[in-house]
Amino acid sequence: MIGRKDYEERKESRISQYEENAKKANSESESLYKKAHEMASVIPFGQPILVGHHSESSDRSYRKRIENVERQSFEAAEKAAYYEEKVETAKSNVDISGDNPDAINLYRKKLATLESVQEYMKAINKAFAQGDDALKALGLTDARIAKIKSNMPSYEKKPCPAWMLGNNSAEIRRVKAKIEQFAKLDVLKEEEFSFSVGKLLVNIESNRVQFFFDESPAEKIRALLKSHGFRWAPSKGAWQRQRTLNAISTAKSLVPEIEKLSGGLYGQGNRPL
Repeated sequence: MIGRKDYEERKESRISQYEENAKKANSESESLYKKAHEMASVIPFGQPILVGHHSESSDRSYRKRIENVERQSFEAAEKAAYYEEKVETAKSNVDISGDNPDAINLYRKKLATLESVQEYMKAINKAFAQGDDALKALGLTDARIAKIKSNMPSYEKKPCPAWMLGNNSAEIRRVKAKIEQFAKLDVLKEEEFSFSVGKLLVNIESNRVQFFFDESPAEKIRALLKSHGFRWAPSKGAWQRQRTLNAISTAKSLVPEIEKLSGGLYGQGNRPL
């Protein structure tokens, strides 16, 4: 199994939470701005602080409170802008998540596009060497041919230089590797290993590799986990990272180190269930 069944639900929930946070922060900013305006309205327009007057101290204090409210309003507006940006990023994100159950198919579609682009760039280069008629045979208009020529640096001999083909080829190799990894991951079964101070779970349903400890692990163990990409998830009571082939391999290799740091004896009762 690839990804997690609740991927879309979690994505929508995350976007909704960002939208709610933005709405709340905007409301708070407007409320604080209104409060600051009302507080400032009691001071006659243009009236300076009366230095030496018995009201000087209280006047300075009151104006300071107005400044604080204005600052809080500004900070709330910044917070709202931050969450609004998070909403847009989440909605427009086209990256393929390892939590998406359709990830392998999305990568296959991406690979097909990349390979098509690669062949098209090669065809453009070949036709360019043969002349405008060959380019027109590929469907390019006179205007498009003229634009290609005008955009080419003087030192380039082809519309699609070697670096462009090389970058696309590298991306093709990366995507092929991803597809291979997901294919291997898709047939793996859930695994559980116990050790002296806890257990390691390769959790298929949540698509996570998780460490559970009988007690809060020592600082050295926490540092070890963090350095290998594991993060504490309070809602799960586990140190975890997304389930990948590398994550599984890394987690298994960490067990002996955790045992060493905890003084345990790896090898006792640690067979997979």
